[in-house]
Amino acid sequence: MFKVLLLNDDYTPMEFVVQVLQDVFHRDRDTAMRIMLHVHQKGVGICGVYSYEVAETKVSQVVESARQNQHPLQCTMERE
Repeated sequence: MFKVLLLNDDYTPMEFVVQVLQDVFHRDRDTAMRIMLHVHQKGVGICGVYSYEVAETKVSQVVESARQNQHPLQCTMERE
């Protein structure tokens, strides 16, 4: 299993991060806000834990969405 991680940056709007968490990771708004604030305060946060293929797809979706919206948001994955 692999953890999908969001990395904090000083440029991506918090609201965009919340929207990504809702759209890609299917989090409700309150959970998305908690994860976003954790990322903002700690520098990194776990979005979810998935099989390799699912984690890889979610990382790609986040990065693509960020690029399309001209945000530098980074998303990675690592073995649990």
